[in-house]
Amino acid sequence: MRIYTAHIRARRPPVLVKEGFSWGAFLFGWIWLVFYRAWIPGLLMLAAAVLIGALTAAGARVLLEIGLALLLGLTGRDLVRWSLARRGYTLAHVLAARDTESALARLLAGRPDLAASFLPPERAR
Repeated sequence: MRIYTAHIRARRPPVLVKEGFSWGAFLFGWIWLVFYRAWIPGLLMLAAAVLIGALTAAGARVLLEIGLALLLGLTGRDLVRWSLARRGYTLAHVLAARDTESALARLLAGRPDLAASFLPPERAR
């Protein structure tokens, strides 16, 4: 089972964010954050990467870049949640499910009113 947080906003589909380490954030860094619309953390991570590259020697650079990647892998999903909160989403539920589709189904079973935010009117009933 995986743990997901469900974030909602009026007239918007709910957003599910998985808990735990993010390999995508670890491997792709600031690009991963920008892909998930976490603009401010993405720009800060890009600035940190540029500063590490410009101001450190080769040996220390590798260690600092690995440390930055590890930090982003550990906190990347939390940064996405922070960005969602800045855009007006609120944490609505914490769900345990096997995958994202099961988590969404569980969310809609508990909150059928959310179906109208992203399903066609004939399916939302």
